[in-house]
Amino acid sequence: MILALVVHEADVQDRDGAKLVLGKLPGLYPRLQRIWADGGYAGKLIEWVKGLGGWILDIVKRSDDTTGFVVLPKRWIVERTFAWIGRYRRMSKDYEVLPASSEAMIHLSMINLMIHRLKPG
Repeated sequence: MILALVVHEADVQDRDGAKLVLGKLPGLYPRLQRIWADGGYAGKLIEWVKGLGGWILDIVKRSDDTTGFVVLPKRWIVERTFAWIGRYRRMSKDYEVLPASSEAMIHLSMINLMIHRLKPG
């Protein structure tokens, strides 16, 4: 399930967007210890994350020896979550005008998923 999210403009770099979303986490999840990210988040962000919450930012990189499609550990989790969200009609395209509306629709999609998982049988 999504712990925190931020919807922002497309011209925001991945590392800067990560700071926006990770800035929401301190104090909320005391058991959080490790965060996985792809190679676009390497660099100074690793130390920033360590300083912010004492978390370990693990970068999952693709091997240079690999050719073609290969499922990488932990990275598939994000893609799977995007697929789950995309199954909701309202989330299949970007219909929202305000970023706050998009964030609300993502939260609603995830709440719906959680409710269906809790439903017996």
